[in-house]
Amino acid sequence: MLNKIVIANRGEIALRILRSCKELGIKTVAVHSTIDRDLKHVLLSDETVCIGLPSIVDSYLNIPAIISAAEITGATGIHPGYGFLSENADFAEQVERSGFIFIGPNSETMRLMSNKISAISIMKKVGIKSVPGQDLKINEKINNIPYMNSNHININYPVIIKSAYGAGGLGMCVVRKKNDLQNAIKLAKSESKKIFNNDSIYIERYLENPRHIEVQILSDGKGNAIYLTERDCSIQRRHQKVIEETPASGITPEMRMFLGERCVQVCCEIGYRGVGTFEFLYENDDFYFIEMNTRIQVEHPITEMITGIDLVQKQLEISSGYPLNITQNEINTMGHSIECRINAEDSQTYTPSSGRITRFHPPGGLGIRWESHIYSGYLVPSYYDSLIGKLISFGKTREIAIIRMKNALLELIIEGIKTNIELHLKIITDESFIKGKNINVHYLEKKINMYKM
Repeated sequence: MLNKIVIANRGEIALRILRSCKELGIKTVAVHSTIDRDLKHVLLSDETVCIGLPSIVDSYLNIPAIISAAEITGATGIHPGYGFLSENADFAEQVERSGFIFIGPNSETMRLMSNKISAISIMKKVGIKSVPGQDLKINEKINNIPYMNSNHININYPVIIKSAYGAGGLGMCVVRKKNDLQNAIKLAKSESKKIFNNDSIYIERYLENPRHIEVQILSDGKGNAIYLTERDCSIQRRHQKVIEETPASGITPEMRMFLGERCVQVCCEIGYRGVGTFEFLYENDDFYFIEMNTRIQVEHPITEMITGIDLVQKQLEISSGYPLNITQNEINTMGHSIECRINAEDSQTYTPSSGRITRFHPPGGLGIRWESHIYSGYLVPSYYDSLIGKLISFGKTREIAIIRMKNALLELIIEGIKTNIELHLKIITDESFIKGKNINVHYLEKKINMYKM
C-alpha cells in the first residue's frame, strides 16, 4: 500500500504526480538537485531531500541517493515519472529489492518490453508486424561483433539504427548508403552506451513517409487491461515529438480495435502492471510496431481530456494493489485534444535557452489546460531537458481544438528566455496541419526552413 512516495523526477511531471498524490491522500517526498531547490513541486511537497549536484549523474540518475531518500523518509514507493530512470530495469529491480514499491511494471516485465528487440518478437506472436527489413540475425551480428565489416551485411537502404533500450527518439541514426553503415554503427553504440548505459542496437528499414501512432493502455498485472484509444505523434523534429493529438485522423474504429485488443492481449500475457504505451509507424494502411514505453508518457494529458480518466491516479492505485476498476465497455471518448510541447529554446537555431523568467502569464478559457512547473522569477537551468510546459486544448471537434490552441498560444506569455511558442503558432496555422493532409514524421523537417524567422 502506498502512503508516502518519493517523486524521483523534476519539472512538470513531478508536479503532476504530486497533484494526483494529494487527491489520493498520499504523502510526497521531493528529491532534487542543488539547483532545483525552488522547483514548484519541491516547494509544495510534504518532505524534501537533496540528492546531489546539478549533473543528472550526480542527482536524478543517482540510484543510491534516491533509494536512501526513500529509506530515511519512511516512504513506501518510488515514482520515476518519465525520462531519467523511468525505464531502467536495474533501477526498478533495486527499488524492489530494497523493499519499496516501484510505481510501474516489475523489473522483469520492464526488461522484457523496454528492450526493443524482445518486444518486437512478442508483438509478432499476436499478429503485429515490425518494420520491413528488420532482421534479428543481422541485429545479433552487430551486437556481438565489436568491429564488424559492413560489406558483409546485405540490407536494403535507407535504414535506421536504434538503441535497443532507447526511448524518446534518443540514440537513433539514419543511414542511406552502405559506406556510411560502419561509422553509424560505432556512433550509435557509443551514444547508446552513454545515454542508456547499454550499447545494444538494432537495424530496421527506414520508412519514408509514416505517421507515428501510439496506443495508451492501463493494466493491473492481474489479468485486467484496457486500451484508451490512440494518439497521433507525427509532428516531430529529430525524432522528438513536438505536437500530439487524439484521436488520430483517418484511424477507423476497426483499426483502433485491432491494435488495442492486441496490445491488451500482450499486457495480460506478460502480467504487465501500470500505464504503458505501444508505439507504431503507420504507412500505406499498415501498422508496424516499433517500441513500448513502460512508463507514463509526456503526452498523457490529451488522452485524459477525451476519456476523463486520470492516468497518473490509476497508475498509483494499481501500484497500491487495487485491481483495475474500469472495463473496456466503460470507455467513452468525446471530442478532440491537442498538446503543444513548450520548450525553452531558440526558434531559429533550436538550441536550449536557460535563464530567469521575468514575466509569465498562462493561458486559460474553456477547453484549455496548462501543465507546467514554471512561474515568474523561476530560473530555467541549463542541465536538463528544455521542456518547460505543455499546452493542451480540447474541443468537440478537431477544428475547435485547433482554434482554441491558436488562441491559447497567442495568450501565453513567457519572457526572459527564448521559447518555441512561435514555432507552434506556425504549425497550428499551417494549411496542411489544419486539413490534416500530408502529415507524417517528416512533415516538420520539410517545413523547417519555412518556419525559421
